[in-house]
Amino acid sequence: MFRRVALIGLGLIAGSMSLAMRESGLAGRIVGYARSDETRATAREIGLVDEVTDSAAEAVAGADLVVLAVPVGAMGPVAAEIAPHLAPGAILTDVGSVKQSVIEAVAPHVPAGVHFIPGHPLAGTEHSGPRSGFASLFRNRWWLLTPLPDSDPAAVARLSDLVRALGANVETMEPAHHDLVLAVTSHAPHLIAYTMVGVADHLRRVTDDEVIKYSAAGFRDFTRIAASDPTMWRDVFLHNREATLDILGRFAEELFVLQRAIRMGDGEHLHDYFTRTRAIRRGIIEAGQDTAAPDFGRAGKE
Repeated sequence: MFRRVALIGLGLIAGSMSLAMRESGLAGRIVGYARSDETRATAREIGLVDEVTDSAAEAVAGADLVVLAVPVGAMGPVAAEIAPHLAPGAILTDVGSVKQSVIEAVAPHVPAGVHFIPGHPLAGTEHSGPRSGFASLFRNRWWLLTPLPDSDPAAVARLSDLVRALGANVETMEPAHHDLVLAVTSHAPHLIAYTMVGVADHLRRVTDDEVIKYSAAGFRDFTRIAASDPTMWRDVFLHNREATLDILGRFAEELFVLQRAIRMGDGEHLHDYFTRTRAIRRGIIEAGQDTAAPDFGRAGKE
């Protein structure tokens, strides 16, 4: 589907894209670049891509698809670096978890004749780095595209076809709406998980490690995502500030209502609330976006 694909950043998402494209024969040649010497060395060692270059400019030269798979805060500088080397007619996309700030940072650098189509695969694990990828990561997951008003429909269709070939479902969305939806489904939950681990860390010092030592499934499963890449999540919160703060405010209001119900012994309210929210969780499983298997089906995959 593409003659030469350039992956800028060689972590979980880019690595999984490379493996999936190879498995399905979707790219003639896959070239990768990462800023870290260690990451580039590892990618070469495991054969993650066909070629690892020592500069982003070298990677994108002649590519008809370029994927920015770097932290959101690095998107603008990377775009400025590669812009003079992008081939006319190439598709430039990204996999960032925030869209409005990425568009603001990248779009001014995109030369005429290059099709910038922002995107975000809703797939991932708590693992990162070039060894973390796997070809089936995107299967039956959603990949959101947020085309610009002047995006070429043919280029959007071509990128959509690739995403579907990787096994994902495609949907287009306005950038602002994307950022609000992701604040609910991803950003706020990650921040809450990080916070809960921070609370446990404080109690660990008080209780001689008992909080960590006796962590049951609830704490373990709820805080799994707090093992995610700290650089990526720092940038997500700084670049989706308004939507995340809005959702956190709503979360605090809901939490206050539950605190009051517990304090007042209002079991009926608690039961009704948990019944309604459990149905939402079951809906996620029914939609094929998770599994009811023990340990979320992740046993033996750590």
